[in-house]
Amino acid sequence: MNIITTRRAALAGTTGLLATPAIAQAPWPDRPLRIIVAFAPGAATDVLARTLANALTPALGQPVVVENRPGAGGNIATVGVRRMPADGQTFLAHSVAFSVNPSLYRNAGYDALTDFEPVALLASTPNILTVNPERLDVRTLPELLAAARARPLDYGSSGTGTTTHLGMELLLRSLARVEIQHVPFGPAQAITAVVGGQVPMGSTSLPPALAMVREGRLRGIAVTSLRRDPALPNVPTVAEQGFPGFEALTWFGLMAPAGTPAAASDRMNAEINRALRLPEVAQRLDAAGFAPDIRSRADFGTFLRDEVAKWAAVVRVSGATAD
Repeated sequence: MNIITTRRAALAGTTGLLATPAIAQAPWPDRPLRIIVAFAPGAATDVLARTLANALTPALGQPVVVENRPGAGGNIATVGVRRMPADGQTFLAHSVAFSVNPSLYRNAGYDALTDFEPVALLASTPNILTVNPERLDVRTLPELLAAARARPLDYGSSGTGTTTHLGMELLLRSLARVEIQHVPFGPAQAITAVVGGQVPMGSTSLPPALAMVREGRLRGIAVTSLRRDPALPNVPTVAEQGFPGFEALTWFGLMAPAGTPAAASDRMNAEINRALRLPEVAQRLDAAGFAPDIRSRADFGTFLRDEVAKWAAVVRVSGATAD
């Protein structure tokens, strides 16, 4: 074999070696993506997922398909996604319940910190305490607490173990030392129950209550964010009304099975954050009472660890259980 032939053979061998990682690092995504929503169509998590999917499809160059798998407080979808291949094709859209359920259920079927990769924090919204003005003539949180001490009251929440329930238990039982009977509903059902007089007061996330408060059919007593919400600037915070530092948000995030390639999760985080900055997306979320929350994957991971610890402590103190 002459020198030229030898060099050509060596070059061919080198080219073959270089081709292998190029195939392994094929552009992502190369086929449709799925976002599995842990709740029913029309729920806040679903609205967010579908809004973002519409923006992500052209940005990623692949269809982003949203599927709903409600049940067991979100655990059915969560366990289902945990068992799926960690190939960057499937993501889980969930709410703050993702961080609560491992403490609330005897066996939720997953560990929030080891079975999933944090991908993106999508948005958050305060919870809101409302009353039926015809059944309960109070306008402030101190007035409400005084009424509860004077006679038995009950409140409807978005469901057992939600932050609308656990936040109220923390506020009423642990901080205010007031006993008010909890009646679990769903988010929309709780609003209907308060408007219809089935219960005199309710604790829900802001979006399902927003229209009824604006129309005057419900009275907003307090929001659970540290600052007043721009959607209802006249409703004071819990913190303003005698409980400094009190915060209980409902947040929404996107997770992926543990082991998902970092390149896929990083790209998804970047595209979601870009979508959240789009004027049409921001306008739609603002109108519904959501505040976009743009963070890196690392920051979301830190936030998630803090939330898991925070709500585990509240569940422990409240004695709440979903089993």
